[in-house]
Amino acid sequence: MKFILDLLPLLLFFIAYKAYDIFVATAVAIIATAGVVGYLWWSQRRVEKLHLITLGMLLLFGGLTLLLRDPSFIQWRPTVVSWLFATALLLAPLFSGGKTLLERMMGHVIPLPAAVWVRLNGIWIGFFLLMGGLNLWVATSFEEATWVHFKLFGQTSLTVLFVIAQGFYLVHQQRKYAMVTAEESVQKRAENGRGAQ
Repeated sequence: MKFILDLLPLLLFFIAYKAYDIFVATAVAIIATAGVVGYLWWSQRRVEKLHLITLGMLLLFGGLTLLLRDPSFIQWRPTVVSWLFATALLLAPLFSGGKTLLERMMGHVIPLPAAVWVRLNGIWIGFFLLMGGLNLWVATSFEEATWVHFKLFGQTSLTVLFVIAQGFYLVHQQRKYAMVTAEESVQKRAENGRGAQ
């Protein structure tokens, strides 16, 4: 359900673009995103920061697109959002005692060594930098319609594939960590048993 809600404004943006133009599509995306945030608040009495950031950036860049009748603002939005996420991931350890943002968000559910969280954090930073650069390249090098198609099909597909790859990586690292932890536990019991004799 969450994935569908996250994808809904993008799908409506695409449909409105095909039926009308970038300006109608931008207005539809703003309304749809505000609707999703409103629905989440109504149904759960809370809204994730990611949804609020997305809405805020859409209001800013979408609003500029509509106000100035310049589609380049809405085209820049995914780049700015991606680079802001990369910056947040990069700077978070400086303000949280060395813990990465990913470890703070998922560490209680997925126990892993700090080195794995740092590596994972770096991979996500690289992904966000790459996606921001890729969006900028498509937005400035191709026609508007190509960017709209890339936004729905390209960015979404790349993100889903990246998340799946990260899932496999996490499972592999978690198994490896569990094996090391089990071996250390056996060694400690063996040492404690010898010490008791």
